Amino acid sequence: MKKTAIILGASGLTGTILLHKLIEDKSYQSIKLFSRSKIEGLPNKVTQFIGDLLELEKFKADFTADEVFCCIGTTAKKTPDKKRYKQIDYGIPVTAAKLTKENNIETFLVISSMGANKKSNVFYNKTKGEMEHAVLKQHIKNTFILRPSLIGGERKEQRIGEKTALIVFKLMQPLLIGNLKQYKTIDAENIAKAMCYLANKKTNAEVIITSNEILKLSKKELK
Repeated sequence: MKKTAIILGASGLTGTILLHKLIEDKSYQSIKLFSRSKIEGLPNKVTQFIGDLLELEKFKADFTADEVFCCIGTTAKKTPDKKRYKQIDYGIPVTAAKLTKENNIETFLVISSMGANKKSNVFYNKTKGEMEHAVLKQHIKNTFILRPSLIGGERKEQRIGEKTALIVFKLMQPLLIGNLKQYKTIDAENIAKAMCYLANKKTNAEVIITSNEILKLSKKELK
């Protein structure tokens, strides 16, 4: 059966890679993007809904699909205002999960972060943890929350802090062995591959997917 997928955050690093994988995948007849700005040069199988994602509920009638991929995320550097930051990193994924449940979509995948914990004293980790908790409360049949470590890859926009961190982490990679393996940087390509695998297989026993597990899943072949 040909499927329809929804992607939020298709202009970001992981979202862009995921979008092109789904475009190439013949099992998807339709891809819906919900974005604040249009992406040019996409094929006819992609439909774009442009608007304010902080008011995502306004798109409820069009928010219909077989699977929802939420790749939304910002940084403290890009969004220093904590209220605005939470509206994006908590508000958009949670609203998307609610629409997924209300519209009887059975599969929801969202990118969170290593260290997510609703009881954390660190605002970033606490926000991600609260988002995860709210998503899980929707009881969507196939829910997968991916917790990658620092994400590597070439971004359209250069965030100096992230770029510096990636360089430092790259130098540290050989030292990250044993339990420290989970802190290794992970390529956005591998996150996108893992999301595709989870969406199509739906047999993964774990709802929370750690960075190490993301890497393992990215190497599995879909048959």
